[in-house]
Amino acid sequence: MAGSQGSWTGGALTAGSLWKPKYAARAVFHPAWIPESVDPAVERLKKIRLIAGTVAAIGVYTFVEGGFAFDEMLENMLTASVVLLLITPLTVGIMLFVWRRRGSVNGLKPSLFNSLKLLLLFVGTIVLTVVLLQSAGGAGFFILVLGPAVLWLIGFVARGAWHVGANFFGTAGVHRCLPPLLAAVTSWLMALPDLLTGDLHGLSLGMGVLFILGAPLTVTGIALLEMRRLEQRYGIRLAAHPATHPHLTPPPPPNTPPVPPYLPPQGNPYGPGAGRPYPHGNPYGPPAGNSYNQGNPYNQGNPYGH
Repeated sequence: MAGSQGSWTGGALTAGSLWKPKYAARAVFHPAWIPESVDPAVERLKKIRLIAGTVAAIGVYTFVEGGFAFDEMLENMLTASVVLLLITPLTVGIMLFVWRRRGSVNGLKPSLFNSLKLLLLFVGTIVLTVVLLQSAGGAGFFILVLGPAVLWLIGFVARGAWHVGANFFGTAGVHRCLPPLLAAVTSWLMALPDLLTGDLHGLSLGMGVLFILGAPLTVTGIALLEMRRLEQRYGIRLAAHPATHPHLTPPPPPNTPPVPPYLPPQGNPYGPGAGRPYPHGNPYGPPAGNSYNQGNPYNQGNPYGH
């Protein structure tokens, strides 16, 4: 998206786009160092995984039994933040232990540090949004000040969740199989409390199992498809050290114009300033200029008579 001032231009966050949560969220949670997907089919699978992951994080059952349970949604957001903050470093640490047997992991430190910063920033934004939402109800006059900020933060967090759900805090920069792995692990941990307590939130057994197990099963199935496709088409395996993977170049955007064929430079074939190859005229023709400009070639007389 490009265009006038104040819009999203070339991935840069302008002063005008700062007030638009979707542009600000993309600039913050999908920076340029995150590698783009190399397979359009994997991108389509991510969208389904994101929807199922949202169900696991927020809980569709909050819409049942008396309408939308706003307080329960806020509680689930905080729970999701804690799960992300704990399980993401733990899962990555286990994979680092696996990769360390096959090579050094020191070269992965910059990517790991960048991912950690995104994780802390996203969790901090969620906590701030929840705190403001809980305090806005009793803010009185200050609701006029908090209201716009809370609405902006809600849009920012929602759009940011879409980006971090796809790239999972840029962990694809460490290993391309980490985002689907982390998505599957996180979705199961979000459903684990309800599985252990048997709390169906007032739903029947069938509907409860559907809402509780449907999301993590969907996320896991799609994550396995993603990793299987990466292995079969690109030779990327989860257990393999990232340094052993081939270098992949993302495909060009669909509307990119084709590269024109090479044409030699036009103009003087003898180079600039070379002048004409025959500066004195055509070597196979009459000399330059008018050959009769010196007068009559027949001594100023008529060769046939008078």
